[in-house]
Amino acid sequence: MPDSIPQVAVVGCGYWGKNLVRNFSQLGALQAVCDADSSRAAELGARHGAEPVSELNQLLGMPDFQAVAIATPAALHFEIARKALLAGKDVFVEKPLALSIEEAQHLIDLAAHFKRILMVGHLLQYHPALLELKRMIAQGDLGRIQYICSNRLNLGKLRTEENILWSFAPHDVSVILALLGEVPTNVAAHGSCHLTPSVADVTTTHFQFASGVAAHIFVSWLHPFKEQKLVVVADRKMAVFDDTELERKLVLYPHHIDWLDRAPVARKADGEVVPLPDEEPLQTECRHFLECVRQRKTPRTDGHEGLRVLRVLDACEKSLRSGGRLLAIEAPGKPYFAHPTAVIDEPCEIGEQTCIWHFSHIMSGSKLGKHCNLGQNVVVSPGCRIGNNVKIQNNVSIYTGVELEDDVFCGPSMVFTNVINPRSHIERKNEYRRTLIRRGASLGANSTVVCGVTVGQYAFVAAGAVVTHDVPDYALVMGVPARQTGWMCRCGIGLEISGESGRCPDCGEVYILDEGRLRESSDVEACA
Repeated sequence: MPDSIPQVAVVGCGYWGKNLVRNFSQLGALQAVCDADSSRAAELGARHGAEPVSELNQLLGMPDFQAVAIATPAALHFEIARKALLAGKDVFVEKPLALSIEEAQHLIDLAAHFKRILMVGHLLQYHPALLELKRMIAQGDLGRIQYICSNRLNLGKLRTEENILWSFAPHDVSVILALLGEVPTNVAAHGSCHLTPSVADVTTTHFQFASGVAAHIFVSWLHPFKEQKLVVVADRKMAVFDDTELERKLVLYPHHIDWLDRAPVARKADGEVVPLPDEEPLQTECRHFLECVRQRKTPRTDGHEGLRVLRVLDACEKSLRSGGRLLAIEAPGKPYFAHPTAVIDEPCEIGEQTCIWHFSHIMSGSKLGKHCNLGQNVVVSPGCRIGNNVKIQNNVSIYTGVELEDDVFCGPSMVFTNVINPRSHIERKNEYRRTLIRRGASLGANSTVVCGVTVGQYAFVAAGAVVTHDVPDYALVMGVPARQTGWMCRCGIGLEISGESGRCPDCGEVYILDEGRLRESSDVEACA
């Protein structure tokens, strides 16, 4: 890790939490441990040089750490994560993120509001075997995926606050969604309760995807031996990930099917062991969280990824309770439209009925208002603020430091800058200058607005102009560098000012010129 290592407090130091304690300690990031069992907290704290705490409220009042890692029973995840976010801490929470979609969405909204990192512990997405498998699928090495099956079986820790589906299956659901890059359209789950009434010990779940892929998940904590195996069947190769193996964790089988006399004939081949780096997945996951905290970047398994998994689990639970009925999973509705080629980096805020078109990129931390229209190849950088009813035409980049108020128009290929003296070999991110485009202003096609200026409300920058100084309200500027050549009505029609006043020939609005500033007469009367 770099010099500045974020400090973490681990909440819940039992069955799995002690592994988080060990890894954050090895990474030099462990500040405190918190557990309701004060003797356990004291023992782990002494072993790893961390401050032991038994009360959550006491822990969250401590200023010496930036982040909280939560490894308590799942029923406590939401409330602890909520309190940590409200206390201004970044949060890593073991799976599942929460036990309801509403709770998960609340945590996501809190993290976005307070600009906090929210990461879910979907460990397998940090396993070198699954990362390599994902790469091979993405590059087409296996061919067309036909089905995936996953078994997670053990005679292991038994729970009563959650069933096996919520305890074991989140890992498998998370991995399958990541490998396929899509959410299932239908799900059917069957299970049985042998130890505790209404708490399923064994479940089998079937998924259907729009791409034609099928998937199956079998989970049980009443199995005579441990099995953690994922099988991916494709038309060119088949892959087996077995996490209980030491040397053969990922094996490819170049089996194929021949058709003889219109009948399929299986052709088997020897398995090929895929070499993998010797890395502990949990340490990779913990390191990734620390990097996200330090660099303020979105985690691979952020709150939104956790919510996608919860939506699938929720549908599985409903199917389970209905006796295995096939249920459709509806994609969550969004208040805005984004073309499939657009890239939306969460967390960001996009208002209702905003449209984002082909190949545009909205980066995390940006905020777009309602009823905006962004054309093709538009980029909105982190921290940008865009008001309501803003129109941004094709090939415009809104860089960090730029703010557009309501009703602003940005013409095709117009340019913003955010550094006054850029050099490729010198980083000047701390020198970004604020550029403010006031309400109703229009920036013509191929115009350039140099950073650090304010373009006044309802001002009009002509096509190709280069703005290097502030532009007054209602001013018409053109040329290189841009100079004022007239005045514009808020409706976009040129004004003829005679003496100290003028009237728009189109809408009839009256304007008053007072000491070089143009104002609508209604504004002047209101001030009087």
